[in-house]
Amino acid sequence: MSSSNPLRDPRDRRLPRIAGPSGLVIFGVTGDLSRKKLMPAIYDLANRGLLPPGFSLVGFARRDWENEDFAQVVHDAVKEHARTPFREEVWQQLAEGFRFVPGEFSDDEAFTTLRSTIEELDKARGTGGNFAFYLSVPPKFFPTVVQQLKKHGLSQGQGDSWRRAVIEKPFGHDLESAQQLNQVVHEVFRPSDVFRIDHYLGKETVQNILALRFANTMFEPIWNRSYVDHVQITMAEDIGIGGRAGYYDGIGAARDVIQNHLLQLLALTAMEEPASFEASSLVTEKLKALRAVKLPRDLGKHTVRAQYARGWQGGEEVRGYLDEEGIDPHSKTDTYAAIKLEIDNRRWAGVPFYLRTGKRLGRRVTEIAVVFQRAPHSPFDATDTQELGQNALVIRVQPDEGVTIRFGSKVPGTSMEIRDVTMDFQYGESFTESSPEAYERLLLDVLLGEANLFPRHEEVEQSWRILDPIEEYWDKHGRPEQYTAGTWGPKAADEMLARDGRSWRRP
Repeated sequence: MSSSNPLRDPRDRRLPRIAGPSGLVIFGVTGDLSRKKLMPAIYDLANRGLLPPGFSLVGFARRDWENEDFAQVVHDAVKEHARTPFREEVWQQLAEGFRFVPGEFSDDEAFTTLRSTIEELDKARGTGGNFAFYLSVPPKFFPTVVQQLKKHGLSQGQGDSWRRAVIEKPFGHDLESAQQLNQVVHEVFRPSDVFRIDHYLGKETVQNILALRFANTMFEPIWNRSYVDHVQITMAEDIGIGGRAGYYDGIGAARDVIQNHLLQLLALTAMEEPASFEASSLVTEKLKALRAVKLPRDLGKHTVRAQYARGWQGGEEVRGYLDEEGIDPHSKTDTYAAIKLEIDNRRWAGVPFYLRTGKRLGRRVTEIAVVFQRAPHSPFDATDTQELGQNALVIRVQPDEGVTIRFGSKVPGTSMEIRDVTMDFQYGESFTESSPEAYERLLLDVLLGEANLFPRHEEVEQSWRILDPIEEYWDKHGRPEQYTAGTWGPKAADEMLARDGRSWRRP
């Protein structure tokens, strides 16, 4: 059954595409991610009219709730976290499709109930047998859940109907575990039916990297080694690990952020123009860029890891990582990581890409800075240009989403003094509509079967190939440096760039 509307002119661009008959099953529905992101995103999609009328949501968790209790939990989560205003009529229609299945992941009886619940929803709500299974659970449960779905005949739809699996990171903790995980999942679901969520790729600003580069002629000619001096990709957080000690210790900043988010941002910044915006074309170009990544010869000099120590942040004294609850005082887990990479191809040969991430840094910010070379000849006196830095194009992913261009301009007055100024584009000021949450875009794409914002398993494995040697080196050499909470990281990171005659941007 086709879900296209025969009355709609295909040239009409006003309406975004609406998902066809379908439902979503969330495993681990009681967790933070589900409450703060997934349920509000589902409500916001319904409120924007992008979900089918009979859309259904099934929660699966170890609670002895009734369907009404579950509806109340969703209601509270939506009231607190939804982006769009609460409307009773939207809620009523959505809530009719809520079901809750209690049980353990290894419990056959619970999966039998899940199967009959899905069959009942097909009849009552017209979901057409189309269901996506969202694994909002710790990675160690992935194999159990996907094997249970297969065993109970839930992983394959009947006839034309589809079944899809959505997996949250981390996708393994090194190359070997990622390959094992992919194997387990692909035994049950076809690769094209597996959606790995990297919520960064759902952000408008990240998609804007492609628009900026390929829809304009002014950037692409200088987006290469002839003009670019280096690229800095930063994801800084001002919070500590909070209550995530159990997840975070042993994983660390590099595995948690560099392996997925930052290497994805690097791939989008460095890749060649894809033949089209289709998933397969995008993956082809991103993979080429990732495969060309070259690690520095001396990992001791060109990678840095560190842990935050006690300090002041936001007006209050905060404890160091080793003093956090649940953390082993001898832990070598990194809360800050910086690495230098190069891309061994014609476009980028010799241009360093510096990636850094950390917790308890100066402020929460994610940005990509493309820093250009200095002018080859300056007719101005050196004293006139001491305030002049390097031109830079900065793409801010969060929080003030937008793009800034930094360039030199004459200071008003009688002397020829030149200093840096910026031109800013901000989403909030240029567009009246607010950007959808990343999870709205990604959940809708899952229901539509649009895979172009989801990393494929080859990209995940290639990213581990880049990070594994660094993690192995750190494992054998020394301990993480300490940096004071609320600062911009350890001295060693500044020294790493100073050796190259460069310095970190203050975002």
